[in-house]
Parts: sequence; C-alpha cells; structure tokens
Amino acid sequence: MRVNLTVNGRPMTADDVWEGESLLYVLRERLGLPGAKNACEQGECGSCTVYLDGTPVCACLVAAGQAEGRDVVTVEGLATSGGGPDAGLSDVQRAFVDAGAVQCGFCTPGLVVQAHALLADAEGVPRDADIREALAGNLCRCTGYEKILDAVRLAAARRAGADSGFRT
Repeated sequence: MRVNLTVNGRPMTADDVWEGESLLYVLRERLGLPGAKNACEQGECGSCTVYLDGTPVCACLVAAGQAEGRDVVTVEGLATSGGGPDAGLSDVQRAFVDAGAVQCGFCTPGLVVQAHALLADAEGVPRDADIREALAGNLCRCTGYEKILDAVRLAAARRAGADSGFRT
C-alpha cells in the first residue's frame, strides 16, 4: 500500500507499506527520519513520541495506514532555521542541552516532543507536578529525571521571558 502524509511540513509518500507496519517504522526506515527511537514497540517508553495532527502519540502504536493524509511532526521538525548559536535547535531542544538533560540520547527525542507539547499549552512555568504528569509516559534509564525537569523548567522560563535563577 502507499501512504501519503505530511511530515514536518513536507508532503511525503511511502510505497510498499504492509498493513501491519507502524508509523515509527515508516518514519525511520522508509522516510529516513531516525529521531523517534524504537525501544519497547508497546507504547510504554515514549521514545517514539511524535505529533500526529497536533497530538503527541507513540508512533510505534500507530499503524502506518492510519497516518494517510495526516500531519506528522517529529523531533526533527521542531528544529528552527536561521543563524546564530541556536540555529537548528528549538527552544526546548536548546534547554535540554543547556541543562545537561541529554545522556545517551535514546529517550531524548520523545521527551523533547512531550515537553514541547506541555509548554505549547502552558502559561508561564508549569508546576513540577504538571511537568511530571506530562512526562509520565516517557522513560529514561540513564537519569534520575532531575536534569530533564530542569530542562523543561528552563525552556518554560525562557518562553516566559525570565531565567528563574537557573544557571548552567
């Protein structure tokens, strides 16, 4: 089957997709977008989180055919363009780097997408409980999550126009 979808603002087509293939497989193997990671294949870890029509989903749980005609944004699609030191990284991606929240990097794309979704809906800096709830479906085996929470707080504070005392 052929799947036509928009990925990161660009129309794309995947050919010879079999019925049981996941959106994650199509993104990584057929369209060359390796950002979303293949970890549990059961929707338990969040490493493959992408936006599907504006809603964060685990791409491993979405059948490729379900993405027909829909809009997908991956962690690669969150990046910005232009010059300067932040070129290529979204504000959330930059905050993850600045806060030291990137360890092995396997969970990072899913965490970044989920954090981006949280901050897109938040006014100001969300409470820690809200951050924890938003990221509850994303597992990280390398950290104690503190630097990840710091990164979300930093991105939120920067969006709100304040540094909130966070220092890197």
